[in-house]
Amino acid sequence: MSQIKWGTVLTLSFAHMMNDLCTNMLPQLIPFLIALRGFSITNGATLVSAFTITSSLLQPVFGYLVDQKGHRWLVYVGTMWMSLLLGISGIMPDYPALLVVAALSGMGTAAFHPQAMGMVGQVSGNHKGFILAFFIAAGNIGLAISPLILLPLFHYLGIAYTWIIIIPGIITAVFLYWLAPRPERHNIESPGLNQVIGALKKSSNELSKLMLVVAVRSLVHTGLMTLLPLYLLSRKFSPESTGYLMFSTLVAGAAGGLIGGYISDEYGRKPLIVGSLLLSSVFFYGFLYTSGMLSFVLLGLGGMSLLSSFSVIVAASQEVIPDNKALASGLSVGFAVGMGGLAVSIIGKYADIYGVSSAVHLVFLLPLAAALLGMFLTGKEKEQTALDG
Repeated sequence: MSQIKWGTVLTLSFAHMMNDLCTNMLPQLIPFLIALRGFSITNGATLVSAFTITSSLLQPVFGYLVDQKGHRWLVYVGTMWMSLLLGISGIMPDYPALLVVAALSGMGTAAFHPQAMGMVGQVSGNHKGFILAFFIAAGNIGLAISPLILLPLFHYLGIAYTWIIIIPGIITAVFLYWLAPRPERHNIESPGLNQVIGALKKSSNELSKLMLVVAVRSLVHTGLMTLLPLYLLSRKFSPESTGYLMFSTLVAGAAGGLIGGYISDEYGRKPLIVGSLLLSSVFFYGFLYTSGMLSFVLLGLGGMSLLSSFSVIVAASQEVIPDNKALASGLSVGFAVGMGGLAVSIIGKYADIYGVSSAVHLVFLLPLAAALLGMFLTGKEKEQTALDG
């Protein structure tokens, strides 16, 4: 039985945590751009969309390259590229320049994710499902830490201090340069472009349904990260309190990813996907219409439910096109997420017209649409849903 290489798993998971900490910087910057530079919510949401589109839609391209021939340098060069560009975002002279920087920086994390996921699979032994969920959870923890650190930082020091994000980028890139594993060399030839296109056509029905579910769920997740800080600050929460609430919600999401993998092994993927999305909408609305500690608990449960299907859908997409796992990851984590991110600027425009509270209500209703789409998935017997094959 192949053993897990825990040293490498922890290195890659640490890198994922730091990478995703950086990717969540722009949503923390938006309230201050609105207050200090007069940006509209649409302007801020469009910045997030620009970053999300390039960081996500390019992942299938990098995934295809990784499937053909691993490119180890993508993980550390991509991380450095993203952190350097995000680091200068606070000193950009105007909105168009900031928009360009946001879009270009997304290319770095697009390069990181498919190769890193391929490396994780390479060192996971016979426990790929659990290790993949662990790796994804580490990224979600990075997302959670970001508001905890960056909201108070920008509040007390100013938005010119975005350069601080370069520090974790450099640390992570150095770790990866020295410790990231070499790509595996296979004796069999990787599928050519025509074979890949043929595999995508053959599996297009199930894969397209999976991607639609991810796209809607991504819109909810990105909308949550973009609008919830604005919503909490509008309710007179301090930046520190807002950071703590965002942290707890996203940490709960990370825990949900691990729990979801286990539940799907026991009861199947489709029930987990549909049930968790339905519950997330119920919990989020409970947060809006309750107060005190109960309200915050329901917000955390909403985050946990929303992200509990993350690793399950990644594994499902890899099973649909098993000979192109990095491409599958790029499609499910990247392309579908990017399609969801495209709509965030529309949600931002809605918030400008009807208010942040109304936009948050709309976003929290959308998991019901994703659950409805999930009901059309083929679904498999629970014995086939185990993710560690």
